Amino acid sequence: MSLHMNMSNGPSGAGPEAGFMAGYLESLALVERLHRLLLDVIKDEFERVGVLEINAVQALLLFNIGDNEVTAGELKSRGYYQGSNVSYNLKKLVEMGYMHHQRCEIDRRSVRVKLTTSGREIHRVVAELFQRHAEGLVSKSVLTNEGLENITSALKRVERYWADQIRYIY
Repeated sequence: MSLHMNMSNGPSGAGPEAGFMAGYLESLALVERLHRLLLDVIKDEFERVGVLEINAVQALLLFNIGDNEVTAGELKSRGYYQGSNVSYNLKKLVEMGYMHHQRCEIDRRSVRVKLTTSGREIHRVVAELFQRHAEGLVSKSVLTNEGLENITSALKRVERYWADQIRYIY
């Protein structure tokens, strides 16, 4: 996704709205870059520890599931997975032995998944990576608790706004 806009073609072309639009587009581009960088950082960590059969998206999925047992549908509703190909990644993780799956006793159409011992090891590697990052951000004064709270609060407000736009579009 590339977020470039000629501001003279914007709604008013000048003024505070144009300045806000430029900042908004810059923020959107930053969120996208951060997501890609996060995946690259995870990929590099797994290359460093010699785990090459799993990709960063799959590792992040395992990290997000953790000790929970969930259905494929819950992965999206709980925010554990944002991609469109959840079935593919679940199938691959089961085939590679990182996840265990079992049909739900009540609704046989539904499959519940949880991490295997290998999946918990991947979770541990990602957790340790994030712990090192958190410590580095604090020790190098990149971010304070207050700064992190402000960023998180602002992102949650944007998330709610976007979710409402989807919900009320029809």
